[in-house]
Amino acid sequence: MPRYTVHVRGEWLAVPCLTGTNTIRWLGREAVRRYMKNKPDNGGFASVDEVKFYIRRCKGLGLLDLDDTVEDALEDNEFVEVVIEGDIMSPDFIPSQPEGVHLYSKYREPEQYISLDGNSLTTEDLVNLGKGLYKIKLTPEAEAKVNKSREVIERIVKEQTVVYGITTGFGKFARTVIPNSKLRELQVNLVRSHSAGVGKPLSPERTRMLLALRINVLAKGYSGISLETLQQVIEAFNASCLPYIPEKGTVGASGDLAPLSHLALGLIGEGKMWSPKSGWADAKYVLEAHGLRPVTLKPKEGLALINGTQMITSLGCEAVERASAIARQADIIAALTLEVLKGTTRAFDTDIHAVRPHRGQAEVAFRFRSLLDSDHHPSEIAESHRFCDRVQDAYTMRCCPQSCLCLDFSFEMVFAERAETISGGNFHGEYPAKALDYLAIGVHELAAISERRIERLCNPSLSELPAFLVTEGGLNSGFMIAHCTAAALVSENKALCHPSSVDSLSTSAATEDHVSMGGWAARKALRVIEHVEQVLAIELLAACQGIEFLRPLRTTTPLEKVYDLVRTVVRPWMKDRFMAPDIEAAHRLLVEQKASVWEVAKPYIEKYRREHIPESRPISPTAFSLGLLEINKSVGHDHWHQDEL
Repeated sequence: MPRYTVHVRGEWLAVPCLTGTNTIRWLGREAVRRYMKNKPDNGGFASVDEVKFYIRRCKGLGLLDLDDTVEDALEDNEFVEVVIEGDIMSPDFIPSQPEGVHLYSKYREPEQYISLDGNSLTTEDLVNLGKGLYKIKLTPEAEAKVNKSREVIERIVKEQTVVYGITTGFGKFARTVIPNSKLRELQVNLVRSHSAGVGKPLSPERTRMLLALRINVLAKGYSGISLETLQQVIEAFNASCLPYIPEKGTVGASGDLAPLSHLALGLIGEGKMWSPKSGWADAKYVLEAHGLRPVTLKPKEGLALINGTQMITSLGCEAVERASAIARQADIIAALTLEVLKGTTRAFDTDIHAVRPHRGQAEVAFRFRSLLDSDHHPSEIAESHRFCDRVQDAYTMRCCPQSCLCLDFSFEMVFAERAETISGGNFHGEYPAKALDYLAIGVHELAAISERRIERLCNPSLSELPAFLVTEGGLNSGFMIAHCTAAALVSENKALCHPSSVDSLSTSAATEDHVSMGGWAARKALRVIEHVEQVLAIELLAACQGIEFLRPLRTTTPLEKVYDLVRTVVRPWMKDRFMAPDIEAAHRLLVEQKASVWEVAKPYIEKYRREHIPESRPISPTAFSLGLLEINKSVGHDHWHQDEL
């Protein structure tokens, strides 16, 4: 018998359908009838007949024809929403699809797997798991470790040993012993009470990363979770059943307790959950729609699910990947601007940078040479001012390499081999919080100097180009306000770069008397990076527009390829038009992996490397140009506390 999950005014109702020939109108009426039956006042209606409504899918919000049959219009156990005419929905109501989820319209269930052992997951793997490109399975070694640590927990429970979080309360209640008959209730209460976050839910991609990272930690075999429960969590991940996780509420002390509790809440069938099939719905219905059962928590398992820094670290991994990508492309955009402003390449001479043996500085200077070397890539623009009387360029052009700042970042756990549990502090988020604060400060400089270059491009007294890069100035304003936008973003970043890790507030009745605020460090680092991407998108547009006024002269081959890429999505600025879509299109060129500015220029950079420095090897992609990190990208590396990950 087919069955459908129907949303009516905040209520989720399971509606069985005796025959597939019933119409969509019948489904809506039956859902409204059941809704009225559950309300003391019939939901404010005298009868079902007076209710006028329309029905739409939860996935994609497509309207359904009321006269179609359910078997023709819907799949079995599909999620739909009854919208009653005249209702005004609160703007705070959780929509059927989270923000940005239109990207999931192309979601296809992956066929390939990544095997997790708790130690070898990389940031690249994690980002790909977030994108839904892989499913997860455990290695046999990880399964054995999980089983072995669980045996310790079972022995503790059987012997009624007093151990924190297993047979006692939590935090201030650590001395309260809980009887064996209530140990399961203890874990459920922990998850429910700690699900106290606020704010927008994490996107599906970020939720998948968080869930995958938590699975990776549990695979280490130190948290005492049972293999049965861990396999249920993996099944939920593989079905893309993603709990509602508010982005705010963690202080990063005893782990990211609020976000991870919301994660666990969905897994036990409570709260909200999202999947590509269902959109937002009650967690129990989403799990059921995918043939899954809610997790039944055993002793210690609630604590095992919520005690870690996976929100800080998963968002931090995204920040590392995005910062690395935009830093590489910032060099290319700056080189294009230098060409338009008729700057000199002498500041990037090898000998200058050998005097100051800073690895990142040398790599940035090398990239500039690989893009601007006229002997290798003849430039008509460079040739046009070869004998000018300019001695040197402004710092924002000649000091790009020297702006490098490389930062070297060279709970309770169950030790099965010692058959005991030890209360430690690996859940504390101070270390990743500081790393992410440093990351935000470093990557911000990309936007700070980019905004100054935009000013030089727009200012005719500095660029020798038309004011604001447009003809008929006065009638047209050109890039005037685009530069203002860049300035506003840079100013906002200055406030966001204040380190969150220098702050602390005592919580949990002074038990957790020093906290990291790492959750905010991760979220604001991502916001800083997004602003940097947007500022550089504006500079990219401005530099390409500057090229228009230097035609018919041509720049170097790699930079012409960059110009051609931009012109596939944004046409030249001949007169004023709606600019925001152009900025967004350029932004996408910087963040999309397959058609990015970096992918266009990379072959020329690497060819130059092979021809001019045959003995060298490319700098690690994590040694970021212009101020980022040299950080080991293995998510299980000791440079990150293991139980944070």
